[in-house]
Amino acid sequence: MRVIDSDKLFSVKSEEDFNNLALQIFHYQLLNNKVYNAFVNQFSINSNEIKHYTEIPFLPIEFFKSQEVICGYRKSSDVIFTSSSTTSQIPSRHIVSNISVYEKSFLKGFEYFYGNPNEYAIIALLPDYLERKGSSLVYMFDKLIKLSNNNKSGFFINDYPKVKSVLSELKKSNQKTILIGVTYALLDLAEEGVELSDNFIVMETGGMKGKRKELLKEELHPFLKEKLNVSLIHSEYGMTELLSQAYSKGNGLFACPPWMKVLVRDIEDPISIAKQGKTGGLNIIDLANINSCSFIATQDLGRLNSDQIFELMGRFDNSDMRGCNLMVE
Repeated sequence: MRVIDSDKLFSVKSEEDFNNLALQIFHYQLLNNKVYNAFVNQFSINSNEIKHYTEIPFLPIEFFKSQEVICGYRKSSDVIFTSSSTTSQIPSRHIVSNISVYEKSFLKGFEYFYGNPNEYAIIALLPDYLERKGSSLVYMFDKLIKLSNNNKSGFFINDYPKVKSVLSELKKSNQKTILIGVTYALLDLAEEGVELSDNFIVMETGGMKGKRKELLKEELHPFLKEKLNVSLIHSEYGMTELLSQAYSKGNGLFACPPWMKVLVRDIEDPISIAKQGKTGGLNIIDLANINSCSFIATQDLGRLNSDQIFELMGRFDNSDMRGCNLMVE
């Protein structure tokens, strides 16, 4: 089977388009991805009988810790993204054989939800991500910052007086601005007495990294809204193992770009898809993962509402990952 033209991934217009591409990619990855092929072959299914993306087996995300999840073979030119981890954890590794697909995915995804990055100043508070190598989030925002073409855009590490000064200038000029940060950095900034205005979008990516006590979104977002003087808190949902992102423009409700879908699997039976509105494990189809695996069973818990709008409800602990540890070393 020929490699699928990556440009087709980002021209999905309908459910039929998505299903056709998902099936093509499924058969391509079944033939070319040894890890995914071995996983799928454990089940008593006839791949030729699969007619809809909801029937496709989803690879447990843990495989990215122990295996090289890639179509074909790893090359010296491949980019490798890695997850953060403690000393007791094994980081995930996502081998990206065509970095231009990732760049198209995050740029088109950003444009789908927010428009052209050159309309914004982009201020990034991502200290932990910057302090290690291999962060896909840093790679994405480094590109977006450059595309913003604004001299106030940039990464800032724990220099809150500088950040406050830059934000004050952007507030006075009424420049549209995206302030993105890990949760604890946004909390630190909020406690510095920074007040923003309507020209700001505040976007959190999650993550206390042991710096602070974990807070529920129901506690975190109202606090940030009040302290930073904004009406909504946006969120970005992405991960090392994906090349696409979902975004929330407030109220914890996330939406995907057209080439990405979220399904919810039953907690008791991970092979089955749960009914709409029921909490379960999130399965993600990311067509941009064309050269690794597009069908991933995550460790996130969530609930799918109508029109592909989903909420995050937390994460599985290890004891809850029933049926998802086949072949994981």
